[in-house]
Amino acid sequence: MEVINLRLKGLKLITPRIFRDNRGFFKEVYRESHYVDQGIHPQFVQDNHSYSQKNVIRGMHFQSFPGQSKLVWVVQGKIFDVAVDLRKESPTFGQWEGVYLDSESHHQLFIPAGFAHGFCVISEEGAHVHYKVSTFYESATEKTFRYNDPTVKIEWPVCSPIISDRDLQAPTFEEAIK
Repeated sequence: MEVINLRLKGLKLITPRIFRDNRGFFKEVYRESHYVDQGIHPQFVQDNHSYSQKNVIRGMHFQSFPGQSKLVWVVQGKIFDVAVDLRKESPTFGQWEGVYLDSESHHQLFIPAGFAHGFCVISEEGAHVHYKVSTFYESATEKTFRYNDPTVKIEWPVCSPIISDRDLQAPTFEEAIK
């Protein structure tokens, strides 16, 4: 597998090895030892799968304590996946980075604890998104901030987003990180 360190420290774009032939393809989605060799070593405790239709934005979500690392990939479709640095001591605190993930390239995005996460669906057929997480969901420590927060200024590649009521009513970035 190939691992590229992205601009925000800790974010990694991963290209797994894919074996293709006239029948289709095979890939290992996750082998712990390969990820550990690349400096990715949280213990993943849960797998999640979501489906969203085109133009849906989910985010920006995070667990405040103890934090949550994620390994994200798309099973079907295409998304624009975004992580925002919430580490107050980081020189990139409050900055975001986005990558396209799709079922053609099979790229994965590793997001370490200390980041908020969200994505928007850009494929016509919607998108199935699968992600591993390092801590269980805990409603008491789940937090969110507005997908269109004026401080963070994420440049989403959709004109008419579909947003949940919860995400529409989310606090600002500054309110969420207090």
